[in-house]
Amino acid sequence: MPRYLFKAKSSSGEITSGFRVGLNPGAVAQELSASGMLPLKIESAEEPENEPKKVSWLGLKPTVKTNELVVFSLQMASLTKAGISVVKAVNTLAESSKNEYFAQVLEDVANHLESGMDIASSLGRHPRVFNELFVALIHVGENTGRLDTAFRQIASYLELERETRQRIQAATRYPMFVMVAISIAIVILNMFVIPAFATVFAKYGADLPWQTQVILAVSNFFVRFWPLLLLAGIGVVWGWFAYLKTPAGRLRWHGMKIRIPVIGSIFERIYLSRFCHTFAMVSRAGVPLNQGLKIVAKAIGSDYFAQRIDGMRHGIERGESITATARQAKLFSPVVLQMMAVGEETGTMDELLDQAASFYEEEVSYALKGMTDALEPILIIGIAGLVLIMALGVFLPLWDLNSVAN
Repeated sequence: MPRYLFKAKSSSGEITSGFRVGLNPGAVAQELSASGMLPLKIESAEEPENEPKKVSWLGLKPTVKTNELVVFSLQMASLTKAGISVVKAVNTLAESSKNEYFAQVLEDVANHLESGMDIASSLGRHPRVFNELFVALIHVGENTGRLDTAFRQIASYLELERETRQRIQAATRYPMFVMVAISIAIVILNMFVIPAFATVFAKYGADLPWQTQVILAVSNFFVRFWPLLLLAGIGVVWGWFAYLKTPAGRLRWHGMKIRIPVIGSIFERIYLSRFCHTFAMVSRAGVPLNQGLKIVAKAIGSDYFAQRIDGMRHGIERGESITATARQAKLFSPVVLQMMAVGEETGTMDELLDQAASFYEEEVSYALKGMTDALEPILIIGIAGLVLIMALGVFLPLWDLNSVAN
């Protein structure tokens, strides 16, 4: 969330200043008024994030892994619960961090804490490490005196995200390995193996079947134009990633991703589970509904879903209920919509959203297992097809030549 520098007068007439995070200056002013202070001045305090002092050998900026954020959050929860000051806790973790970049980030956070900035604003100066959801929950926890609980909630959320990614990687590891192996085999066959057979066929001057002629033509194309094919492949990959960096490209790709056969529905359920978990977290933390939806839209990881969630937020601003806006978004199943309606009526939205998230997670687990079971026979058929093409196109002419020779 944006950070603001404020100056306000307390009920005793004392002038105080500091930093606050909020959706806009009006939200900061309301927060100050609710705490018994009269806002005098509120201005943006956004500062550019400090660039890391070192980069990797590939020229890429260093990152902080999810595991490190989970450990950091759990340690901060334990230290703050034990009564250790936030500044001392952050300094201690900065000294013990094995990630040099993360240590620099924590040192910067500690320095700003010592200068009087609150912890949410200090963490918010590094959006590459601490996203908006992280900062918002810490802000609420700090204002409610439950900072340890906020850190523990974040650790649980990050742990769940890590487990989801690990399940996806485990389910796709075998298919990806097979596809890479097949691609390498095709290149080796076309560049080295088939040209050797072509020399034999040319030596005997045998009449070749059309299958063999097609294989030889493809191999000859590979051998003659492989530099252009390599450059074209690199250009396509570079252009694709450059397109994905544009807002329109990301939005289009994220919309297409959930429509991919077999795996599209898995991505959709993962995003829905993430929405339910994050929205339950911000609701339980006491974040206002509109602000919570804005945070969730940025944390969900899909521009397509973020656009739909922003539509929900605009509907709520027009006075519609959360259930009505969710139904209009056409993202949720009837069961989840019913759970949301009950939660809205009974005031237990966070509990029922957690149940809905568990429902989606179970569907993801079953779908990942089904995807693996479905892809294995498809890959086996693909490999068998490759072997069959080689047999028909290469070995049959060799057998004909052997018959002629005999």
